[in-house]
Amino acid sequence: MGDLTIKDVRVILLSVPYVEQPSLQAGYSRDRDILLCEIETAAGHVGLGYQLYLREGMRTTKAAIEEQLAPGIIGRDATEVEGIWKDLWTSTLADGRGGAPVLGLSAIDVALWDIVGQAANMPLHRLWGHAQKEVKAYGSGVWRGMTREGMIEKALRFKSEGFSAIKMQIGFVWGDKDDVENVRLVREAVGDNVDIMVDANMAYTADHAILMGKKIQDYGIYWLEEPVVPDDYEGYFRVANALDTRVVGGESHFTRYDLKPFFQNPVCPILQPDVIRGGLTDLRKTAAIAETFGLKIAPHLYPELMIHLMASITNGEIIEDMGLLGDLWIDWAKPVNGIMTAPETPGHGLKVKPEIVRDCRVI
Repeated sequence: MGDLTIKDVRVILLSVPYVEQPSLQAGYSRDRDILLCEIETAAGHVGLGYQLYLREGMRTTKAAIEEQLAPGIIGRDATEVEGIWKDLWTSTLADGRGGAPVLGLSAIDVALWDIVGQAANMPLHRLWGHAQKEVKAYGSGVWRGMTREGMIEKALRFKSEGFSAIKMQIGFVWGDKDDVENVRLVREAVGDNVDIMVDANMAYTADHAILMGKKIQDYGIYWLEEPVVPDDYEGYFRVANALDTRVVGGESHFTRYDLKPFFQNPVCPILQPDVIRGGLTDLRKTAAIAETFGLKIAPHLYPELMIHLMASITNGEIIEDMGLLGDLWIDWAKPVNGIMTAPETPGHGLKVKPEIVRDCRVI
């Protein structure tokens, strides 16, 4: 395996134009801010952690890594993933438990697992214990900032690409009546054999979410996602208990500790943790705890990385593909007819195209 002593931690910031500009909100227009965290060992392994920023913040995370986190791992063995996670988490308890310190911790954690897989010459899903080779994915990106015609066109494009499930957004932009009509028209366009997930992105109070949920549930909605703000756990539970539709969430919660109320009252059957809010180490623990309570995992974004998690657990539901980073990689396990196949390259196997780093580097 060679000498796995960590000798260097490098943070690179990129600003990369989108291949297809997302319409997350009306008028949303910006390039992709991407943070790369490279960790190098004495033997020459280079592990990669990375994050996409849809809003500002990557410089803050860079500072957190360089000032708070990296000094605590230089000189340690890269295989000390659990110990490093615990020590970095503990070091930020007084001023972290969320935000930039955990974002930084997560990037480091992903890079360390990449090193461990490279050193073992195994893909992460086999290192962790392989469970399944193929995982269903859904096309995510029928955005609220589109025109109605644009939403229908995007949904039909996903269907033509072989996805049997898609996700659309409601809330914030259109108004309730128009949102309901958008759901109706997308259902009419794709037919009954395509699952439709509906994402509110924290648009509502619990009572408003219940009213909207009842209005759209007749259109065969697969789930209603993130109806209320993350800390309104009782709101989540009220909505889940009031609707026949599944109510899901978790992408904005930091680590398994933030998700604890969903385990204690498991009325939301699918959790959607995000790897940037705890890293792969915490994500695997979240999946194990969720399975104990009969809950499934449908991770938020990063399909090229989440295929390793989902191929190594038995309670995975589905992977989200929003098409936000596919052009970044030299190679990745892109969905084919709505199915992702776990790669066999060591580590997570992701390498950024060198020309993107060269041409789009900010710092």
